[in-house]
Amino acid sequence: MTSPLGDDVAPAGPRTAGPIGGGETTVLRQPVVHPDRSVFGYAVHVRVGGPSGVPLPEDVTEPAVETAYRRLDLTGLADDRPVLLRATTGLLSGSVAVWYDAARLVLEVTPALTRHPEADALVAATTARGSRVALADYDGSLPQDRLLPRASLVKVDLRRGPDQLADLVSRAHAAGATVVGEHADDAERVALALSLGADLLQGPMFQRDTPPVRRTFSAGELQCLELVRVLGQDPVDQHAVVRTVAADPELSMRVLHLVNSSAFGLRREIDSVQQAVVLVGPRQLHALAIASLIQARPTSVASLWSVLTRATACHALAGDDAGYTAGLLSAVAAQQSLDLGELVERTGVSGALAGALLRHEGRLGKVLAAVLAHEENDTEGVLATGLEPWDVAHAYLAAVPQALGTATALAFGD
Repeated sequence: MTSPLGDDVAPAGPRTAGPIGGGETTVLRQPVVHPDRSVFGYAVHVRVGGPSGVPLPEDVTEPAVETAYRRLDLTGLADDRPVLLRATTGLLSGSVAVWYDAARLVLEVTPALTRHPEADALVAATTARGSRVALADYDGSLPQDRLLPRASLVKVDLRRGPDQLADLVSRAHAAGATVVGEHADDAERVALALSLGADLLQGPMFQRDTPPVRRTFSAGELQCLELVRVLGQDPVDQHAVVRTVAADPELSMRVLHLVNSSAFGLRREIDSVQQAVVLVGPRQLHALAIASLIQARPTSVASLWSVLTRATACHALAGDDAGYTAGLLSAVAAQQSLDLGELVERTGVSGALAGALLRHEGRLGKVLAAVLAHEENDTEGVLATGLEPWDVAHAYLAAVPQALGTATALAFGD
């Protein structure tokens, strides 16, 4: 978590497993959301590849996957929501334990695992421990249909044809399962999933192909963007920061509420905006401005969490505050359906940062593009930027618990 008295305290967060058995593991995390985009849970998937991306034998892959899961802080990755993990035989049988909270664990049984000679017994062992089972990549095969009555969730690939999808969704619902539409990567697939009756969607939190629709800003939004602009100056004019915060009642209330929250642990109450600004620091003020912009409240922690995760990951990979700002602005534009060009103009960022945001130019642009690709589980897209997928995944997963702590403090303020 970001320290309330400083911006660079490294947390004890989750880590990717790194090279194992001659290959490399990359851990990916995607939200599983309700149709209104509120978060149901998080799907965590480990990819294991050989030196040139050649698939590794299963006897190597399963131990690597289990090692990666053991190293993850699943609570930090998912807060209080369910976690969907691709299962191994060890996870299903209970011989491998990765998380203490069985009730929030959903094990995804792949098509290959449904053909395991002991599949029925493995699934029975899982449900007996209190965990749920999901059928991954459901295609209506006989081995999958044999396990369908025991599945709480069924995941269908939205890249399939509409007629086949309609049949799969109907069969899953008839068995009493909740249907998750996977690869909900764009507006067209989301619309298809909802038209067919999918209950949940899995895909990137921010849909990159959704066109920004809003070029106008309210007075309160303009004030938040002015704070971002002032904080982006080099050097930062502390007096201008104080004036900007003090000029807006909402910002003033938030900064005072934050500095007097339990997260800071101060012995006396602070009632001076100037004092509060100094104590909070620029990174937290950036986050606070964005929290005000998206009207973060306890019911919207997931939205702010996603914005701050992207910003924190970009900062870690870029190694400077410009990376944080690039991630922050790109995420809030996507989250609020704001025109990114208008946002860049309103915040008065440098030419280099504007190029990174609008055209993915330069070092910052490559970092931002790599993080966007990682959010979409696009390993090839990460490689195209010149960054290593493992490094990007490592930075992103480490950012998740930091961002959660900050988002919770800003939304609850207690």
